[in-house]
Amino acid sequence: MADTLIRNATLVNEGAVFVGDLLIHDGRIAEIIPADEAAEKKFSILNSQFSTPQEVDATGCYLLPGIIDTHVHFRDGGDGSNPAGDFATESRAALAGGVTSVIDMPNTQPPTVSFENLEEKERMASEKSVVNYGFMLGATNGNIDELLKVDPNRYAAIKLFLGSSTGNMLVDDTSSLDRLFEQSRQLIVAHCESEPIIRNNMANLRAEFQGTDQETAALHPKVRNTEACFVSTYQAIERARRYHTRLHIAHISTVTELSLLSNQSLAEKHITAEVTPNHLWFDDRDYATLGNRIKCNPAIKRNEDRLALWAALEDGLIDTIATDHAPHPLAAKEKPYFEAPSGIPSIQHSLQMMLESVFADSVKQSTAGDELTHRGLTLLVEKMCHNPAQLFGIRERGYLRRGYHADLVLVRPLPNGKTVTHDTLRYKCGWSPLEGMTFHSQIEQVWVNGDNSGSTAAAQALEYKK
Repeated sequence: MADTLIRNATLVNEGAVFVGDLLIHDGRIAEIIPADEAAEKKFSILNSQFSTPQEVDATGCYLLPGIIDTHVHFRDGGDGSNPAGDFATESRAALAGGVTSVIDMPNTQPPTVSFENLEEKERMASEKSVVNYGFMLGATNGNIDELLKVDPNRYAAIKLFLGSSTGNMLVDDTSSLDRLFEQSRQLIVAHCESEPIIRNNMANLRAEFQGTDQETAALHPKVRNTEACFVSTYQAIERARRYHTRLHIAHISTVTELSLLSNQSLAEKHITAEVTPNHLWFDDRDYATLGNRIKCNPAIKRNEDRLALWAALEDGLIDTIATDHAPHPLAAKEKPYFEAPSGIPSIQHSLQMMLESVFADSVKQSTAGDELTHRGLTLLVEKMCHNPAQLFGIRERGYLRRGYHADLVLVRPLPNGKTVTHDTLRYKCGWSPLEGMTFHSQIEQVWVNGDNSGSTAAAQALEYKK
């Protein structure tokens, strides 16, 4: 692998934004050289230690650590037959969006609920993925004892479904939950929605609206409502506090749940939370035009909730951003509301969705624009790169640090914007609710372990240190 020198980039890392060069050698970050260092020192370092590198002129671009998406559903059980997605197609969509590492969820066919299932998933991903890959093991009512025996350094986390979703891996046995929370040394990632509340809401709304012209996706936040989220999140957090369990609440969607969280530093917390770009981007007004295309679990809710999630992200109540990328064939999504599956393909544009809050307004301003841009960029890098690496114990990724794996994404601001078109989508399912929307940024180049060719040979299994 040839050395690469990325020159004149604006690097964003650990709260700092500065112009400089970054040298990649043997798949790792070999040097980071700020522009204000003396030119003779810069060339002395390069000429004395490394072969003549390939050069990339990154003038006008921002260089970020590669995005770590810790919540994806690539749908691949191993044979690639799922029409919604597989590791080959969805990892290429991830790469196109600046995502260099993913953690895949266990609700596939077969489900990843044992160490043997985990090893098979790793083998499959090693043959198909163009980005780094890791997996969660899924909890069931009957496999808690087996989960507790697996070395926590062998996988990312335990996924716990406290509300049913795609794959039917609901865990609702009280004794199993108590044993898991009391004895687990591993991080537990919980999908929190109260199953009894959802089933009651579903029955009532089916009786009233199924088969009528009011059977639309606008019913979704009434089926999977605020109460269902709050009750389940409260119960999970109460258990975690009782047993002092490490708990990560997936895809927070309501303002009420935020009252259960703290804004301590990440290192001080044992209860943390995630938000998706979709819950920060859409609100219930969008059901009128997008319908089932934005049907997901938990439901996208009010604009009031969306704005509160943004504030919580900035205040430190929410710790990570992850997509919950969940593709389905468009034909399935076009069925009547009660029959259509939940899930949104989003990983190809997740970084651009988040960057839009930075570039759409601040790049058009002057002095204040630079300050706003830098503040926004450092926040997104913290929530999409640094914190995921720290929370899940991912080794030597998520930062621009000498000696770390060279997982990098180069982003160019586009003041005039560029519209998402159907022909640019990389998903196997072939659609996105973002088609026709305009972003004011562009993913210029992406490196996975120092390689920007999009080769499966470059991707590696994630390593953990818990």
